[in-house]
Amino acid sequence: MNIIAIIPARMASSRFPGKPMAEIHGTPMIGHVYFRTKMCSFLNETFVATCDQNIFDYIVSIGGKAIMTANTHERASDRTAEAMFKIEAQTGRGTDIVVMVQGDEPMLIPEMIEKAVNPLLDDSTINVVNLMAKIKTVEEFENPNEVKVVVDLQSNAIYFSREPIPSRRKGVTDVPMLKQVCIIPFRRDFLLKFNELESTPLEIIESVDMMRVIEHGYKVKMVFSDVQTLSVDTREELAKVEKMMGNDVLISQYTE
Repeated sequence: MNIIAIIPARMASSRFPGKPMAEIHGTPMIGHVYFRTKMCSFLNETFVATCDQNIFDYIVSIGGKAIMTANTHERASDRTAEAMFKIEAQTGRGTDIVVMVQGDEPMLIPEMIEKAVNPLLDDSTINVVNLMAKIKTVEEFENPNEVKVVVDLQSNAIYFSREPIPSRRKGVTDVPMLKQVCIIPFRRDFLLKFNELESTPLEIIESVDMMRVIEHGYKVKMVFSDVQTLSVDTREELAKVEKMMGNDVLISQYTE
């Protein structure tokens, strides 16, 4: 079983240009994501996929593996697939599972990746998995940068939205507030199928790629993680993450 992680990253972000190279405790965010992903024992290899030379050069400078991709990709999954093909050509080895780790998740821990991959190892009918975590505050629940998810009784995603779902407007305040955590393992062939599927109306409305899976009739298995993390979409969130990582136990393992 060949399981690889690919971290798609680019400097051109509309909300936070240059985000991957923004420093957290002296290390660029993409470095935190790379080092922490690489710690997962389930992975055979970890790569950063980018169209930016400065990201590529930085990853190489820390002894990491990087793949240059086209600068025309609009979706992380397309960049991930291009990188996967190049990795397979370089290594001469096919991929069974590719774990797409978003480059704005600097607080991830290796066990989160293990938890996300396990369903694919245990059940051959599962094609794609997302992690989900509890939202702790109403402020975070109402933040459009956080993708919310509701699930069925088998923990398959019913719907993703940047709006606060399920509704708290009818006097019910104790609702399950869950967010998507962007560690997304795909079976190799399903990643390619996903990229071939037409974009869907709700995917576009919600600006959430996983809605395409649901709208085309496939399932997204959701796995709960109790690790408290925060993705970085703005400079304000970067400051929050830096504070939250003040006592992080993993940082000392990859920084001097």
